[in-house]
Amino acid sequence: MFRTSSFHTIDTKGRIIIPSRFRDVIKAGGHDGVMVSRMDSCLVAYAFEEWSKIEAKVLSMAEKSDAMRRFRRIFIGGASECMCDKQGRILIPPTLRQYAQIEKEIVLVGVLDHFEVWSRNNWDNENMQMEEDMTKEEVRNEISRLGI
Repeated sequence: MFRTSSFHTIDTKGRIIIPSRFRDVIKAGGHDGVMVSRMDSCLVAYAFEEWSKIEAKVLSMAEKSDAMRRFRRIFIGGASECMCDKQGRILIPPTLRQYAQIEKEIVLVGVLDHFEVWSRNNWDNENMQMEEDMTKEEVRNEISRLGI
């Protein structure tokens, strides 16, 4: 499982270092790379075995709404296979960097079955939004159902 957060930079070629704790999770699946796509103003990175599960779910969905076709087109069609190099880095394609507004400072966030790559600015905004959400009773109640 991917857990915790860490602050990094992306180099001028668009490469990011994957922390060793994340690389260990990736390698446990027998691969040395991830599938990267976009969602919620950040990038989402899945180990290949998790990505296969997502693709199977998407294919099995009976509903073929306009929204689901768009989701498939953007989320699946816009995904990139990113392999780790010898230094434990992956190259993020320019289109994905542009979507997530990634320029220099980034934050990698473990979210159990995947990790996310945020621009530092978008991550700070996400944290402020969560603090605001925590003042709402419905959000607090939803979180309390987790036993937290």
